[in-house]
Amino acid sequence: MSISILYVRCSTIEQNSDRQRVNENDFDKVIEDRCSGTISMFSRTGGIELKKLIDLKLVSSISIWQIDRCGRDLHDILSFIKYTTERKIPVKFINQGLCTIHDNGDENPISKMVISILGVVAEMERKLTLERQKEGVAIAKLKGNVYLGRKPNTKEDPLKFLSKPKNKRALELLKKNYRGSEVAKITGLNINTVTKVKNLIRSLD
Repeated sequence: MSISILYVRCSTIEQNSDRQRVNENDFDKVIEDRCSGTISMFSRTGGIELKKLIDLKLVSSISIWQIDRCGRDLHDILSFIKYTTERKIPVKFINQGLCTIHDNGDENPISKMVISILGVVAEMERKLTLERQKEGVAIAKLKGNVYLGRKPNTKEDPLKFLSKPKNKRALELLKKNYRGSEVAKITGLNINTVTKVKNLIRSLD
């Protein structure tokens, strides 16, 4: 038995995934991740589940709304495509109308080329976003605004801290007995922040 999978990824818990769930009833299974695109596919919670199904030879096809849902790093995107292509599993990008493998089982070279180009675009978009953030901080400093985050000697409300999207995700994973290093990798949080979440869980229990 082999199954068709719809893979969905949103960066935060608050984001709506409806757009990506086009005709979701046409698929045997939907796998969803709530994490940053900087985390490689098979390091995500849903991605780990997907890889297990692939390795068990249970997957007939994978459909994804668009390429940047795979990641924001070209190397990660191409690694995922290579892994699935080697196992003759077609990956279909719904919004872009691309499929990595032809109906006869051969690799689709045109799709591979377009995916590479769009992967570079996704990578550039992330770099531009980070540059704009840095510029914003630099401008604030030039205007005399100190950008240091929370003021020294002040404490953030624990519940407010834990309600932040990434921290909330870390809390869920820690409660499922994930190790701190695994949580940091999946959520993109600093290990110190993960430790803080872990300590707060203990104090609130």
